Amino acid sequence: MTSPRAEFTPHMEHYTFVLEDQPYLGYFQYGNEKTPVYSTDRHGFRVTPGPGGLRATVGDDRPDGPDGPVRVLAGSSAVFGVGATGDAATISARLWNAHAPRLPWLNIAGQSHNSAQELLLFTLFQHELPPVEDIVLLSGVNNLVLSRLPEEKQGRHGAFFDCGPAPDVIPSPEQRVAHASELTIRHLGGWKALADALDARLTFVLQPLAPWVREEPLPREKLLFEELDEVSNFRRFHNDISTLKVGSAYADRLAAGCARLDVPFLDMNVALAEAAGPADWLFIDRVHLTDLGYDLVARQLADHIDLV
Repeated sequence: MTSPRAEFTPHMEHYTFVLEDQPYLGYFQYGNEKTPVYSTDRHGFRVTPGPGGLRATVGDDRPDGPDGPVRVLAGSSAVFGVGATGDAATISARLWNAHAPRLPWLNIAGQSHNSAQELLLFTLFQHELPPVEDIVLLSGVNNLVLSRLPEEKQGRHGAFFDCGPAPDVIPSPEQRVAHASELTIRHLGGWKALADALDARLTFVLQPLAPWVREEPLPREKLLFEELDEVSNFRRFHNDISTLKVGSAYADRLAAGCARLDVPFLDMNVALAEAAGPADWLFIDRVHLTDLGYDLVARQLADHIDLV
């Protein structure tokens, strides 16, 4: 009998999640990878295909040369585009090709990165960038996921994935929200300083999580989630944060922190819930989206951030 994952998302076999050990970052995608669903530049950043066969990457091609202005979409695996059937279905590609096409979009994302790693990634490669007009940081979920780890694993800047076994006691949802939001806003302050120095507009977007978008998944989504739950610990470790109430509380804290920093804030969970039809298949797992889901996210970014 074919599993739901094999039946509905056969392309996911090409997202192996095998990452290269990297100093400072911990781990990152391999450079110059070419699979049936994604390709990376020499540094490991995913390629953004554009109109008429153009491409935009951090380390390789840019249509307007080394000095042509760009926009940046930054974050973790959802920004990388895990779940997309190809490079052209990622959020950055949908922005460049359809919803905000005036400038090329660079995909600056590392899979399984927390907010400290996202900031460090941009800092380490900013010397490669041309003038940047907009920075859209789509993030927030990984910090909350990692908030389950004990204090001794958090260090001064937050835990990262693969830094230890699962804890016996998990903090309360309130503690997890408080810890994750403090880290996210602290590191957003670094993004703000960099954006100001680059004369770029910075926007923070809370990335969508399936149970924060709608309480009941579609039948197909439910089958996919249940299959993944048989081999992963998401439900056991994160059932307490997988509610609309927790998602809203987290968004409120992040919105308040963004206001203190004078950084525009968008809760993509709310925007996506309003944009999606009741039968729209959005999620491949609770964090990563379908091609339609990524396109709807790109459309909402363009509409809400006014990316003319």
